[in-house]
Amino acid sequence: MNLSSAHTGFFDGDYRVGAIYRSQWQSVPVKYNTFSVNVEKVIKPRDFIKDKFGLGIILNNDRAGDASYGYTQAYLTGSYHKASFKDSTIAAGVGLGVGWCNVGFDVTKMTFDNQFDGLAFSKGISSGEKFSWTSRNFLDLNVGGIIRKNFGSKDRVTYSLGVFHLTRPNVSFQGDESSNLDIRFTNYISYVHGIKPNTDVIVEALYNQQGKNFEMIPHVSLRYYFDKSENKAVLGGLCFRTRDAVIARLGYTHKTLQAGISYDINISSFTPATNRRGGFEIFVNYIIKLEPSFIARKRPCPVYL
Repeated sequence: MNLSSAHTGFFDGDYRVGAIYRSQWQSVPVKYNTFSVNVEKVIKPRDFIKDKFGLGIILNNDRAGDASYGYTQAYLTGSYHKASFKDSTIAAGVGLGVGWCNVGFDVTKMTFDNQFDGLAFSKGISSGEKFSWTSRNFLDLNVGGIIRKNFGSKDRVTYSLGVFHLTRPNVSFQGDESSNLDIRFTNYISYVHGIKPNTDVIVEALYNQQGKNFEMIPHVSLRYYFDKSENKAVLGGLCFRTRDAVIARLGYTHKTLQAGISYDINISSFTPATNRRGGFEIFVNYIIKLEPSFIARKRPCPVYL
């Protein structure tokens, strides 16, 4: 859902809950902590044979540095998915997300040069800084699309696009219009191929661009099934965030439960500060499948008199 609102409800089940926690750069003063949680529901009207709607809520919180600068985001997302052709080899969908966001920092945790009297620091001395706000709230809007193609039982390709900050919200603390968020584009593609009856290879790539900034993250991993009927498997692989980090990933699935961890090894010019220690991340997803309810069919009941 952080990649595209079209991912909302794009799974086999009725409900999905998930959470991600990330702790980055603990070895330097400007550490980052990120937490994300999502809840989704699939809605299948009786008149729809294969099509469905998705409805979800996603909450993100990100904090960095001694002044606790960061974001809090709460998005309500909706999607519509359509399965094409009789064999359903293609599924596609679109999504929309509307959110409330807050960006800010705690100025009481900051110190400034003007507060040094020549001998010691004193909070009683004016900092000389003027902020119109230290916290800002704004509404945000994003849209997305997704398409998936199955090639037999062994191959599957998925592509999704997310377009964020369509309203270009202002995040300046100076009371002017000098800092508007650029629109962010997120492109995600994955290819899954079964190389053996109990082994899959997964190739993924993520490309983000916002204004002049961009990042590319390719990923390759192997998934080994202990019991395919129970979806019991382990997954391991490597990602590469270009110009920044190598990322090792390890995951586990059992039925509708999916969990995993990853660790970033920093290789950028920030290495002298990080000592190659990057970020630790852990995630869990769980899909709930309800038993289909019994719907009585109308049958003619002849009466003989």
